[in-house]
Amino acid sequence: MAAATTPAAPEHTVQAPLSGLDDGPPHIEGFNPSHLTRDETFREKLERKTKENPFVPIGCLATAGALIFGLRSFQQGNTRHSQLLMRGRIAAQGFTVFAIIVGVLSTALRTKQ
Repeated sequence: MAAATTPAAPEHTVQAPLSGLDDGPPHIEGFNPSHLTRDETFREKLERKTKENPFVPIGCLATAGALIFGLRSFQQGNTRHSQLLMRGRIAAQGFTVFAIIVGVLSTALRTKQ
């Protein structure tokens, strides 16, 4: 008969803690935590974001306005005007997405300077 073999137990090694973890949070280039020391209210954050990129709220309002008036025209049976407003809504959505992309790119380029 074959002799029974026992698998070798893995050796347990004690690993030293990683160096640099005791130095506090990591440094992230372009990140300044000083303005994050207090929580912003919704209104303050909205005002700050609107000042950073005012075209996004303008595009959102234009999209919502075209949608509301387009649905109202559709309900009243004015299909030609409704179609025109729905096309305007698509254009306003495209403008909003373009404004968001431009805002993100400008923020990314601003942090590298």
